[in-house]
Amino acid sequence: MNENSYSADSIKTLKGLEAVRKRPAMYIGSTGALGLHHLVYEVVDNSIDEALGGYCTRIQVIIHKDNSITVDDDGRGIPVDFHEESQMSALELVLTTLHAGGKFDNSSYKVSGGLHGVGVSCVNALSTSLNATIHREGRKYTMNFSRAEAQEELKEEGPTDRRGTIITFKPDPDIFEDTEYSFDTLSKRLRELAFLNKGVRITINDERDEDKFHDFCYPGGLVSFVKFLDENKTPLHPEPICITTEVERIEIEISLQYNDSFAENLFSYANNINTIDGGTHLSGFKKALTRTINGYIARYNMLKNNKVELKGEDLREGLTGVISVKIPNPQFEGQTKNKLGNSEVAGIVESAVNELLSSFFEENPTVAKKIVEKCINSAIAREAARKARQIARRKTVMDGGGLPGKLADCSEKDPTRCEIFLVEGDSAGGSAKMGRDRAFQAILPLKGKILNVEKARIDKVLSHEEIQMMVQAFGTGFGSAEDDDEGFNIAKLRYHKIIIMTDADVDGSHIRTLLLTFLFRHMPGLISSGHVFIAQPPLYKIKSGKEERYVFTDHERDLVFAEWEGRKNISVQRYKGLGEMNPDQLAETTMNPDSRLLLEVKLEDVVEADRVFTMLMGEEVEPRRRFIEENASKVQNLDI
Repeated sequence: MNENSYSADSIKTLKGLEAVRKRPAMYIGSTGALGLHHLVYEVVDNSIDEALGGYCTRIQVIIHKDNSITVDDDGRGIPVDFHEESQMSALELVLTTLHAGGKFDNSSYKVSGGLHGVGVSCVNALSTSLNATIHREGRKYTMNFSRAEAQEELKEEGPTDRRGTIITFKPDPDIFEDTEYSFDTLSKRLRELAFLNKGVRITINDERDEDKFHDFCYPGGLVSFVKFLDENKTPLHPEPICITTEVERIEIEISLQYNDSFAENLFSYANNINTIDGGTHLSGFKKALTRTINGYIARYNMLKNNKVELKGEDLREGLTGVISVKIPNPQFEGQTKNKLGNSEVAGIVESAVNELLSSFFEENPTVAKKIVEKCINSAIAREAARKARQIARRKTVMDGGGLPGKLADCSEKDPTRCEIFLVEGDSAGGSAKMGRDRAFQAILPLKGKILNVEKARIDKVLSHEEIQMMVQAFGTGFGSAEDDDEGFNIAKLRYHKIIIMTDADVDGSHIRTLLLTFLFRHMPGLISSGHVFIAQPPLYKIKSGKEERYVFTDHERDLVFAEWEGRKNISVQRYKGLGEMNPDQLAETTMNPDSRLLLEVKLEDVVEADRVFTMLMGEEVEPRRRFIEENASKVQNLDI
């Protein structure tokens, strides 16, 4: 047959769950860590749907030693009676058929996160084994599967005094790049679900490590969530504002609290799903907040002599908020459900929030005044920052170009091939410039420790010389994309690898943390797009005769000692600073793409990242002291 022929024989039909195994990423996002953990979320979501209906109060997740997973709930149990249309039990139908479930009408579930009915059947398709144990209506049933194929008929095991569903599955190593589960990753999502579903108890137990166990239960719901998020911050008002209502069968629950920081932290959820790209519920909340606060300011003439226009970003400075809606028929963008699309939700949320928040402000004038004063001060600082940006741009033009004078740029013009090293001090900067490949590697030496942006307002941040140099060198602009036309634009990035290269000592760690704080707070798009890396300079050079090795940890050093046991004249050089290395050594160990180690900075848990940066770099001393005391015993390579 001609290789270019295209006939009926070329058309293939994938039966049953073959499509899931053939293209798993279409259903669970990826075959990496994201997709692996998504399997657990799909099963847990079914239990949460039972909780939303008022039938489930307890969910237990167990990571077994072989990385199989058990999810156990006390809901009604998946139905097991015979399904006439499919000629199999309802349990087998649910576990082996796409789009089979009780979530396509509103009789079984009022609202549901597992909207498309593909979740648990996908888990079954992508697992080497899945066991379902059902406790329902006083009887216990079991059924086993492998890669979505039933291995036996449904078995009735006898009477039971409990109810619920127990699913145990083992991910297929032929599908996933790695089948090892992260306790922390799963805990983050389960903690989130416990906050979103007040009173539901969710536990996670890791049998691989007996010390790893979490028990999540939050009767306060979203109020508890906001307090958790603001744990290391100083709130402007002691109790979070809580808005709870139901309009046209849409349940709205919102909690918000202002603190003395300069960061905005808003998290939105629809039917328990984290809509990381927002959507109509978030836009409705933002419009209501702007409308309510501007209305309050106008009503009480609080601007007076301050001729400044307040924008949305001013009203959200230092705001921590969680917006949760529960909708009978949600419309998400794609199976991964990152954004809510229901157009009617925006107006409903905006109207409800405006009414209830306005009432709260009238009933709590002291709190309202504190919030409004912070918003006004934010607007004044933003205007000062805008002027500072204009001055910086004029200075750049007068100086004859758009790049800082200290930057040793590369000759390559394709950003995808270019990388820039942020190096502490002129000494290390000099070695890096001499050791680099001038074709694609740029060097920007930074003078000392940059400003701690966690404690600084936007105008102070933008007027800081070292930060100005970084912003100019990157080329992306500064801030969030919604600021204005001067805001952040990832398309203008001049280097697709931004590499932080600091000394392997306490000062180097501090400088690295300051830089990461700046990027996380003011240029998060660089991190989320995968452009930020940390260089790994060696700790030691070990030499014996003519042979020498560079090693990066104490463990590697000990392995070399064990390997060279019996040799004489072994010398060890401990590198405390990049400036101690010759340019060729620095290039070989830390800069050459063929021999270096780089750590990519990934943002997997925004909530925890925010808490850590606030704890490490914020105004509150006690959380930092507690962290140091709890982790002091884990420190290695401490230079004093």
